[in-house]
Amino acid sequence: MYDLEAVRAQFPILARTIYNKYPLVYLDNGATTQKPRQVVEAMTEEYYNVNANVHRGVHFLSQQATELHERSREVVRRFLNASSANEILFTRGTTESINLVAACFGQAFMKEGDEVIVSEMEHHSNIVSWQLLQQRIGIRLRVVPVTEEGRLDMEAYERLFTPRTRIVSITHVSNVLGTVNPIKEVIRIAHAHDVPVLVDAAQSVPHMSVDVQALDCDFLAFSGHKIYGPTGIGVLYGKETWLDRMPPYMGGGEMIEHVSFEKTTFNALPYKFEAGTPDYVASTGLAQAIHFVNELGMDNIQAHESELTRYAMEQLGNLPAVHVFGPKGDDHDAVVSFQVGHIHHLDMGTLLDRLGIAVRTGHHCAEPLMHRLGVEGTCRASFALYNTKAEVDALVQGIRRVRVMLE
Repeated sequence: MYDLEAVRAQFPILARTIYNKYPLVYLDNGATTQKPRQVVEAMTEEYYNVNANVHRGVHFLSQQATELHERSREVVRRFLNASSANEILFTRGTTESINLVAACFGQAFMKEGDEVIVSEMEHHSNIVSWQLLQQRIGIRLRVVPVTEEGRLDMEAYERLFTPRTRIVSITHVSNVLGTVNPIKEVIRIAHAHDVPVLVDAAQSVPHMSVDVQALDCDFLAFSGHKIYGPTGIGVLYGKETWLDRMPPYMGGGEMIEHVSFEKTTFNALPYKFEAGTPDYVASTGLAQAIHFVNELGMDNIQAHESELTRYAMEQLGNLPAVHVFGPKGDDHDAVVSFQVGHIHHLDMGTLLDRLGIAVRTGHHCAEPLMHRLGVEGTCRASFALYNTKAEVDALVQGIRRVRVMLE
């Protein structure tokens, strides 16, 4: 697929030794990925040589910085196959993107008693954002249940639609279960009811090809730091037909056309939603991260990570007292959550860390799903394009060692 050792060499942090004893085994990629040299070097180069505020300056540096920033927007447009760069908004990440849609779509198209459909497997950002709208104007949340196998109950989903349903907001891939939801079918059903769909793609865009026109989603959000880019930048894709009709999210510079004390008119897309100075250096880093994964090939990345996921589930499943959550088929990708007997997930994660193995522990910002699963939290190993089967073996051996200590 690609030269894995050559790829790993592009991530200096992977060569670290933890506690001066163990090689780093980084399996917390669902929280954030490591950054290749070309991302960091491109951002350093811009800070050193092209640093100037974008869009507002007539001088050389400002023009050059603006060109880099808008070129990055075009890179994202091509990556998602959006029909226009006007449909690509830069935000601080998936969380801000979802909050933007909840606030602006809600203001424009929802009133008391209207409904949004979410699911039991949502990240808190795709629950709380709508609850804030619920507190402001009295909307209702309708929740798609999760089956015992860790999949969306699609029959229940279809039954949730009513004349008051205004939007569906749902994750593409669960950050806990690794479930790859049938998002095209989710969108098809919603559109049959004339209801738009917001897709939380934070856990899918780094792992598989995502074509917004093929999906026909109305909105889609992802974070730069989960796809080998910098923190503090993300993307909201939105169809122009919706974005044109939604009010701005924040007021300030850049998002205006004309300001007076009597009246303000707003800028054209996408700038209407990008108040203030953007993180124009982070947009360059994000573009470089996209170049990086494009060079490897998203299909190759998905194949490699899917093989790792299957291997991890098999190896963990062979261990006594280990329970692996999520579906057991091809619709499980890049994330493996598990519990080991009566060992508390925090204890397991802490002791694995002492062996140089980085996993995530806790409720993973998905407390309603934890309640559905009947647990307080899990350990989560999440994979990236640079992980290896040897690292999965190290995880399995680490779990064995912790069990001997604690059971």
